Amino acid sequence: MSDAPTGPLSAISPLDGRYAASLAELRPLASEAGLIRFRVEVEVRWLLSLAEHPGIPELEPFGPEDRAWLLSLPERAAGAGAARVKEIEAETRHDVKAVEYWVKEELAARPGLARAREFVHFACTSEDINNLAYARMLWEIRRALLLPRADELIHELAGLARATAGLPMLSRTHGQPASPTTLGKELAVFALRLGRARRVLAAVPVLGKMNGAVGNWNAHLAAYPEVDWIAHCEAFVRGLGLEWNPLTTQIEPHDWMAELFHAVMRFDAVCLDLARDLWGYVSLGYFRQRTAAGEVGSSTMPHKVNPIDFENAEGNLGVADAVLGHLAAKLPISRFQRDLSDSTALRNVGVGLGHALHAWGSILRGLRRLAVDEEALRRDLEAAPEVLAEAIQTVLRRHGVAKPYELLRDLTRGRRVSLEELRELVRGLDLPSEAKDRLLALRPETYVGEAGELVSRYLAGDVRPSRGGR
Repeated sequence: MSDAPTGPLSAISPLDGRYAASLAELRPLASEAGLIRFRVEVEVRWLLSLAEHPGIPELEPFGPEDRAWLLSLPERAAGAGAARVKEIEAETRHDVKAVEYWVKEELAARPGLARAREFVHFACTSEDINNLAYARMLWEIRRALLLPRADELIHELAGLARATAGLPMLSRTHGQPASPTTLGKELAVFALRLGRARRVLAAVPVLGKMNGAVGNWNAHLAAYPEVDWIAHCEAFVRGLGLEWNPLTTQIEPHDWMAELFHAVMRFDAVCLDLARDLWGYVSLGYFRQRTAAGEVGSSTMPHKVNPIDFENAEGNLGVADAVLGHLAAKLPISRFQRDLSDSTALRNVGVGLGHALHAWGSILRGLRRLAVDEEALRRDLEAAPEVLAEAIQTVLRRHGVAKPYELLRDLTRGRRVSLEELRELVRGLDLPSEAKDRLLALRPETYVGEAGELVSRYLAGDVRPSRGGR
């Protein structure tokens, strides 16, 4: 098929095809080139740490120019260097060894650095490099993408909640008309839920290990028995911005990854609930969707403006959680001191997080298209005066009227009643005049309890707890 399309049109995954533009910032981090960059970063920083240790006299500290050159290698590896790494891997059939050989090639080509070649990957097992590379990758994805996009979504939702805090709305329990609320209060519920889920996501510790083939520093001590390798490696891992895991097998057991993916899934669960409710409010006419010039909603029905952003989010959240759920269940399981089944699974972290990020962006885009239809909200409230039955029977309980619930049930359950019928019932009751007047003045749009106050009290400020990586 010589005329087959190339580029995004030939992508198997929609993350690299249809959704490529929305995930441009993820690609340098979670792609194979990104993984190579993080691996080279770990190799280089390990080499630098060895050179700076006084107990390793065979490797002298690097001068400022050489040090700067070494620190530039990760970015070069993510560009033209990645292709060379893959060429080497075609021979070695080992991806981490290919990275080691590439770094050694670069050192050999720079005057004065060839002496350091055999200290590249010194005493390391591949998993020493891999676990730290993936930890750095996920730390950066969280810092640069997950938390900022979560913050953006929460901020947009909270703003809409505050703007509609006092707008009465008929609520629905079991899909049926229920006690009125306000639109803003219902949106505020989601804003606070997402804020809590965001805090959990931000707080997951990212762990790393650097302890050799089976976690005991065997080779390290064989070469340099006088070096305190535990202290050195702890400082090295913490210097990468990660938390230290001192006790492992050959692999860091990935428990923290499961926690991280579950935290994303918890955020996704709230997003899914939100997307479905917003879809429903659009269906009820409470929201209109702003149109874009030239946009088509249906291939045959010209009038349609479909809630496609919320539907797109729902589908992508499902894919995200399927992948992340599998990773969270799979990665902490490894036979004896190590098996390789985690390796191929780990290559899909960008897939799961990519679908989640795209879904969050779809909800954000959908929110920005919404316009409240206050007339639709008013019509629904006026058409459901029976929701005042709750208020009436509760006031009757206070004043000792016998069987008030049953009285209102017999009048309202399963049938339409008018506001005047309810008022006629109230007029005939033996109640203090103040209570009777208050019930007679009640309307569905004023029977909203503390809904508006709840928004102003608990959503008064920014629901995001902090910015940054944690």
